[in-house]
Amino acid sequence: MEPTLTIGDFSRATHLSVKMLRHYHEIGLLEPAGVDSGTGYRRYSTGQIATAQVIRRFRDLDMPLDQIQAVLAAPDSQARSQLISAHLTRLEASLARTQDAVATLRGLLERRSAAAPVRHRHAVAVSAAAIIEVIHRDDALAWYQGALGELKATLAAQGIAAAGPGGGIYQAELFTEERGEATVFLPSESQPRPMGRVAPLDVPGTDLATVVHAGSHAGIDLAYGALAAYVTSHALAVDGPIREYYLTGPTDTPDQNAWRTEVGWPIFETGVPAH
Repeated sequence: MEPTLTIGDFSRATHLSVKMLRHYHEIGLLEPAGVDSGTGYRRYSTGQIATAQVIRRFRDLDMPLDQIQAVLAAPDSQARSQLISAHLTRLEASLARTQDAVATLRGLLERRSAAAPVRHRHAVAVSAAAIIEVIHRDDALAWYQGALGELKATLAAQGIAAAGPGGGIYQAELFTEERGEATVFLPSESQPRPMGRVAPLDVPGTDLATVVHAGSHAGIDLAYGALAAYVTSHALAVDGPIREYYLTGPTDTPDQNAWRTEVGWPIFETGVPAH
C-alpha cells in the first residue's frame, strides 16, 4: 500500500491549493485515496502526485476541466494523444489570433498602417449559387468559410463552372445587433439546382466604394473604418448592405498573408473617381 499524505501536504507537494483539490474531488477529477469516515479528512497517495502535476500542466494550458477528465479517462494512449493534440491545435489557433491582434494594435498605436486606396466600381448583377442564413457576428468568419466551401463543392458536383470570385452580402443588423442575415454567393455559368443549403440567386448590381484588405480577417475592421470615413467625408453613403468579395481566400490557399478581400460600401455614384 502506498504511503499517503494529508491534503495540506499534498497541496504543498503539487502546488494545487486545498480549495482546488476539494473542487477536483467534488467533480470527480482527482479523488483522494481515502477519506476518514469520522472526520472527513482527505488523504492522497504518493502515486497521485504525478496525476496532480499532469492536471496542473493542463490547466496552465487553459484546458477545460471536462477535457482534462476525458484525457485522464482515455482508454489508451492513442485516444489520449488525440485529445491532447486537438487542444494544442486550438491553442495554436488562439495564439495566431493573438499575434495578429498585437501586430494590428502596434501598427495603430505607431500609426504605421498605410491606408489602402479607395476606389469606386459598379458591381454588375450576376447569377449565382448562394447560401443565406441568419447568423451571429461571432460566427461570421467560420460560417463564411464553410459556406464558400460548400458552394464550390456543390457547383463542382453539378458540373457547373464558377464565373468569378465568391462574395458576401451582410445586412446592417449583423453589425448593429450582432445577429443578422448573411449571404455568401459564388457566380456561376449556369443556374445550379437547389441542394442542401445551396439555392440559385440573382445578385443585383450596385455601386460601391471599395478597399482591398490584405491578409487574414483579423484586421478587416480597418478596411471597414477607412471606407466609412471616406464615404462619410464625401457624402456618398446610401442605405444598403456591405459587400465582400473574396479575391483570394482560405479555399484558395492556407497562406493567410496571400488572402485578399475586397470590401465594398454602397454609395451614390457621382461619376467622380475615388482618390
